[in-house]
Amino acid sequence: MNLRNYLNTIKPKFERNGRLHAFWSMFDGFESFLYVPNTTSKTGTNIHDSIDSKRIMSMVVLAVIPAMLFGMYNIGYQNYAAAGQLGNASFGNMFIFGFLALLPKIIVSYVVGLGIEFAWAQWKHEEIQEGYLVTGILIPLIIPITCPIWMLVIAIAFAVVFCKEIFGGTGMNIFNVALSARAFLFFSYPSRMTGDAIWIAKNSIFGFGYTLPDATTMATPLGQIAQGASVPYSISDMVIGLIPGSVGETSVIAIAIGAVILLWTGIASWKIMLSVFVGGGAMAYLFNILGMTSISWYEHLFLGGFCFGAVFMATDPVTAARTEKGKYIYGAMIGMMALIIRVMNPGYPEGMMLSILFANMFAPLIDYMIVQNNINHRMKRLTAKK
Repeated sequence: MNLRNYLNTIKPKFERNGRLHAFWSMFDGFESFLYVPNTTSKTGTNIHDSIDSKRIMSMVVLAVIPAMLFGMYNIGYQNYAAAGQLGNASFGNMFIFGFLALLPKIIVSYVVGLGIEFAWAQWKHEEIQEGYLVTGILIPLIIPITCPIWMLVIAIAFAVVFCKEIFGGTGMNIFNVALSARAFLFFSYPSRMTGDAIWIAKNSIFGFGYTLPDATTMATPLGQIAQGASVPYSISDMVIGLIPGSVGETSVIAIAIGAVILLWTGIASWKIMLSVFVGGGAMAYLFNILGMTSISWYEHLFLGGFCFGAVFMATDPVTAARTEKGKYIYGAMIGMMALIIRVMNPGYPEGMMLSILFANMFAPLIDYMIVQNNINHRMKRLTAKK
C-alpha cells in the first residue's frame, strides 16, 4: 500500500507537462510491471479479458523455469563428467557451477534487451511492451553455454531492433525474436555455435567445477549421428536430459512440465504442439523405413531442440498461424521440415531452428488460404441457395 501511494504521489511528475515527462515510458513500464493497469478503453468496441499480455508472459516464464533449472544442473554435470569427477561431485556443486555459469548470460540478456526496449519506447514516445520478458529468458537457454558475452550482446541487439522493433514491437514481429538471435549467431559465428568443443563450460567458477583443457570436446547426439557415429546415450539419458546440448533443450521431462503449465493455463495451442510431434514423428518414421537415419523415429523427437522448439517456440502466438485449421498445417510443417533438414543436410544436424523460422514466414499465407477457403465455401453455399 505504501508503494502504491508513493507511485501515485510521483506520477504527476511523469505525466504531460511534468518535469520528468521525458521518462514517462520508463515510469509506466515500471508501474505496469508492479500493478495491473486500471486504464480502460474509451472508444470503439472492446472485449475485456481477465488476463493481459503481462500475465501471459509471466506464465511462459514460469513454464520455462523447470528447463532452466535442470539446464543449470546439466551444465555442472557435463563439466564434472568431462573431468572424470562425477563420483566426487555433489548435486549442489553441479547446480551451483551451472547457476554461476548461466546467470551472467541471463543478466546480460535482460539488461541489453530491456535497455533497447526502454530506449526505443522513449524515442517513439510509446509504452514499454512486455514481450521481452519471455525472449530474455529464452535466448540464454537456446545457445551453447560457452557462447561469449560479447556475441550474445550483438545477437540480442540485432534481434530486438531488426526482428521486433522495426516491425512495430510486441505482437507485430514476423519471426520469433529468440530464434532470430540464435540464427544470427549461427550464421555469423558458426565456429562458436556448432562443433564438439562448445557444449561444456570449461572454467571453474569460485572453486566449483574444473578447468578443462581447450582440447576437451563433447559432441551432441545429433552431431555424432551427422558424423556417422552411434549415440552413446540411453533413452533414459535423453529423456532426463543428461546429454550435451543447449542449456534448456536437453531435458524432455522438464520441458513436459512446462508444456503442462502452458496447456493448463490455455496460453499455448495444443494443436500446434501435437501437429509438430505428429509431423516430425511421421517424417522420422519414413526416413527410418527408407534406411536414411540410424536411430529410431521416436529418438529424433527426444534429441536436440525438438521438444523445446515444439513447446516454447512453435507455439509463440505472434509468429504462429492463428486460424484453427492453420495451426495443424503450421505445426506439421515445422515437424516435417526439422527432420528433413536433420537427415538430408548433415551440415545442419539440428534443424528445429530453421524449420520454425521457415514456418514463421509462411504462417500469414497459411491463415490467408484458410480464410479464403472458408469465404469461397460460403459464397458457393450462398450461390446454390439462390
